[in-house]
Amino acid sequence: MKVLIVEDEKDLALTLKKGLEENSFAVDVSYDGEEGLFMAENYPYDVLLLDIMLPKMDGLAILNTLRKKKIDMPVVMLTARGEVEDRIKGLNIGADDYIAKPFDFSELLARLRSVIRRSKGKPAPVIVIGDLTMDTNSREIRRGGRDIKLSSREYNMLEYLALNKNRVIGRTELMEHIYEMDADPDSNIIDVYINYLRNKIDKDFAVQLIHTVRGAGYVLKEGK
Repeated sequence: MKVLIVEDEKDLALTLKKGLEENSFAVDVSYDGEEGLFMAENYPYDVLLLDIMLPKMDGLAILNTLRKKKIDMPVVMLTARGEVEDRIKGLNIGADDYIAKPFDFSELLARLRSVIRRSKGKPAPVIVIGDLTMDTNSREIRRGGRDIKLSSREYNMLEYLALNKNRVIGRTELMEHIYEMDADPDSNIIDVYINYLRNKIDKDFAVQLIHTVRGAGYVLKEGK
């Protein structure tokens, strides 16, 4: 999953980026409101982590602009503890959740994962496709009773396919959602990682779950 952090406290932003990357997120960061709004309007993200107090444009104005333009990406607001009025304003404008500073990182991680799942219509943390189960909280993956170990990048790709199961995902969309903004769009890295996943997910199983749709992309589904 791909997250945009808009936070002007650089140490906090970089700490969040590091922690999220260690938990299989691709992360872009902006330190001011104007740039953050531009990125949110022009690049696809699975969730926006948005501070309220920002230079150039505050977080509530960013959220209001996005919702008026019908951009419905999930938004989790970062607020100072005690700013009840700002939380209410944010939720009324269209924020999906908020978390107050200082916060526990594990709680933040759980909230981000929860709003992403809800946005994909899958509120439960465990996704089941045939005999494949994927726990998006623990990141445990099993197929046919067998534990499957994935690298961070492999997990990120499988999670995006699983959250969009039965929908064909193009290579460009996969690239946009699992790599940072400066990734090379002409790279064949998506095909490489699809092959890695097939070797771990489908090899030695009679039913294949990862399918290629010629000229369109890939889909994770049970059956042909």
